Amino acid sequence: MKNARTAVYKALLQVDVSAGYSNIVIDKAIGEAGLDKRDAALAAAVFYGVLERRLTLDHILAQFSKTPVKRIAPEILEILRMACYQILYMEKIPPSAAVNEAVNLAKTVKGGKLSGFVNGVLRGLLRGKAEIKMPSEQEKTPQALGIRYSCPPWLIRLWQEAYGEQHTLGLLNSFFRKPPLYARVNTIKTTAQRLVQQLAQENVQAKPVDWLPGAIELEQTGAVAHLKAYEQGLFHIQDISSQLCCALLDPKPGQTVADICAAPGGKTFTMAEMMENKGRLLAFDKYKGKAGLIRQGAQRLGLTVVEAAVRDALDPQAQALCADSVLCDAPCAGLGIIRRKPEIRYKPQAELKELPAVQRRILNEAAKQVKPGGTLVYSTCSLNPAENREVADWFLETHSDFRAKPLCLPAHIVRAVGEADNQITLLPHIHGTDGFFIAVFVKT
Repeated sequence: MKNARTAVYKALLQVDVSAGYSNIVIDKAIGEAGLDKRDAALAAAVFYGVLERRLTLDHILAQFSKTPVKRIAPEILEILRMACYQILYMEKIPPSAAVNEAVNLAKTVKGGKLSGFVNGVLRGLLRGKAEIKMPSEQEKTPQALGIRYSCPPWLIRLWQEAYGEQHTLGLLNSFFRKPPLYARVNTIKTTAQRLVQQLAQENVQAKPVDWLPGAIELEQTGAVAHLKAYEQGLFHIQDISSQLCCALLDPKPGQTVADICAAPGGKTFTMAEMMENKGRLLAFDKYKGKAGLIRQGAQRLGLTVVEAAVRDALDPQAQALCADSVLCDAPCAGLGIIRRKPEIRYKPQAELKELPAVQRRILNEAAKQVKPGGTLVYSTCSLNPAENREVADWFLETHSDFRAKPLCLPAHIVRAVGEADNQITLLPHIHGTDGFFIAVFVKT
């Protein structure tokens, strides 16, 4: 476990200090440490546990540290958080072992000068566990909920105002649950039924999503990229929120469709399959490397209709595409995928304020690519009205050549919040999807 704790420590520091993506960071750290399956699972549990409960852990540590938490060096604070999480939330790890390993790890940091401090704080925690002070269940203020659910009060306040108290509590609770894993069947090569049978032979449980054709839910997959069905290009991983987004755009065989913020390419691939690999699907990203990843994915899936290229979605000089349908899945705060990337909740609030202006500019350019009678879809994986409803409403107010297109939703999808009939906000605790927003327009 020693190597596992070191891997977790390095990964947490990278997320905290360098703002790395959690899933990429921990996978790399586990690989570099050469951990076996058992230690890798333990490392992932500690890593994601600390990220999910960072503010709660800091609140608890503050009760046993004479030094204010904000003044503790990041390297030492991560060690304390790791040990605190193991002591309070992991029953199978002896508390004494968690403390000893934390002290040993602290001896390798800053010349070992703070190992005594780490030992003192954690021994105090062991003695005083029963006296830890936490907000009561009855307290519903953003500050109290922030400590209990490890979420910044400003974000809780935003959701309470946007979605109400009950939906906010539902969201906060959903962040501690493991999100389901969905895939899109490559209907160019196989059917959902045949894929489910083939995956069963690889000891993967899969079942079709009855309300969304081409979608399946996976369980006990292990490393997806090592499955033969994956190597053969029979599916790609994609949440059903994104699959529903593509279904609402409704691309047809033979059409010209553009995905203007396409990386990593999941929606591109799903739309190409809906088009039966006939027509043109133009997939763009502003970075050469990401456009290359879309190309590789399309090649694995055998989707020859996909044309991936470098293009800046904000470039007003770019050649007009005259597409039948355009998908504008804009860069966003990602507040709908906190279950998958828990570190997103700790983004500075100031970052959110800059996004809507960029999203409006991108949507404005996307509108120029749609031919008369064509469809434009705006989507984000965020839960923030300023990025979602307000952008969609602004678009209709400023573009008289577009009208709202009422959504034809599956019966399974009920509206959780009040909104226009061309918009839908998907909430994890209601719909079982990632948090997601979709708005559909038609060019007149």
